[in-house]
Amino acid sequence: MKNIRLAYLFLLLALSLLWLLADDFSSALQAFRALQLSMINFTGILAIGCMSAGMLLAMRPARVEPFLGGLDKTYRLHKWLGISALVLAIVHWLWVKLPNWLADLGWMRKPLRKPASSPAETLSGVAHFLTTQHGLAKSIGEWAFYATVVLALAALLKNFPYRHFFKTHRLMAVVYPALGFHAIVLMKPNYWRAAIGPVVGLLVLAATLAAAVSLLRRVGHTRRAVGVIESLVHYRDMRVLSVVIRLRDRWFGHAAGQFAFVTFDAAEGAHPFTISSSWHDDGKLRFHIKGIGDYTEKLPDTLKHGGLVTVEGPYGAFDFRGDKPTQIWIAGGIGITPFLARMQARARDLHEPDAHAVDLFYSTNAYDEAFVGAMRQLATRANVRLHVLVSGKDVRLTAARLCEIVPAWTSADVWFCGPAAFGRALRQDLVALGLAQADFHQELFEMR
Repeated sequence: MKNIRLAYLFLLLALSLLWLLADDFSSALQAFRALQLSMINFTGILAIGCMSAGMLLAMRPARVEPFLGGLDKTYRLHKWLGISALVLAIVHWLWVKLPNWLADLGWMRKPLRKPASSPAETLSGVAHFLTTQHGLAKSIGEWAFYATVVLALAALLKNFPYRHFFKTHRLMAVVYPALGFHAIVLMKPNYWRAAIGPVVGLLVLAATLAAAVSLLRRVGHTRRAVGVIESLVHYRDMRVLSVVIRLRDRWFGHAAGQFAFVTFDAAEGAHPFTISSSWHDDGKLRFHIKGIGDYTEKLPDTLKHGGLVTVEGPYGAFDFRGDKPTQIWIAGGIGITPFLARMQARARDLHEPDAHAVDLFYSTNAYDEAFVGAMRQLATRANVRLHVLVSGKDVRLTAARLCEIVPAWTSADVWFCGPAAFGRALRQDLVALGLAQADFHQELFEMR
């Protein structure tokens, strides 16, 4: 989380500083019209900057992922940037509209506009052409703004079905070039003689290319592989479906704890699922998928042996790396999947065994004897101490109880995957007891 905060603040501060160096803000303090224009430019630059960065992150850039701590953190930053762009765009729009509305109501004087010089006298070439496009850019920008507000609000609605979100969110790539055109055309000419103009221009250009990649459905295409469903096992009591996929295309392998985007139905789109098997170079991947929504609940009835599947990945940095002698793994519900993969890897690494002492706490509200029995056998082979806690039957896992069961918790890395609220509570309590923030690793498995 630290690195995504740094990246977010760096973008906003860098754009703000470059704007200050280019804009004569001192004159804005002497007249309201000058202040209005400065704020319109400032909020517009920040809004298009946030949207451009968010568009680039939507490409799932592999080189950025390690710095941000995995694609789950990358998407969290993408979400922050999207919300910031929405808020800044609204503020930008209000700076344009509100003074005129207040003037029409008689609550303030109408801002005095400085007579514009003849473009032919002061500008030439590209600058003159851009000036002639101001009217078009304003109109396009306003309608694109309204479309952006609708699409952004739809994306933020948790109960908005994923299959609709998948389609509507891609429309952002249609709207973005219009917003980029608006930003470039209406930017002050003198900004192009400073650093802010070229920086924003490059951001808009790069993000427009990213939008084209999205519209052509080429995001992550170099990391895709087609496979066939080889095995299906439905654990009905837990509402979990185990899916084994045999890949037909080349797969470069994955680390335990990583995830992939899986497309079972092109109309539904790709969904992210943690890979619950370690890589053995045998062309097989296993996923454990819990029925927690309209789409995943129907998978046991819709998936068939031999069905074609597209897998894109791997992604994520939930990799169990750490220099502490002890590791504590905490799984909530279907959050058990990365730990299943890691236990398989430990069980197979007989020549170079993992020296970490490991306690795995599996908290679940649904118990399936076959599933838990297989997990116990795997834990034994992997030399992992397994603690199964069933809601309503066993005492709820708390930080105090965890510290009691694992006396060496002060010298441990904690790896958590499960409900976000559960993870936040454990993190806060363990940190209050003395655990370093950096020693608590949590998967932010929310792609929207």
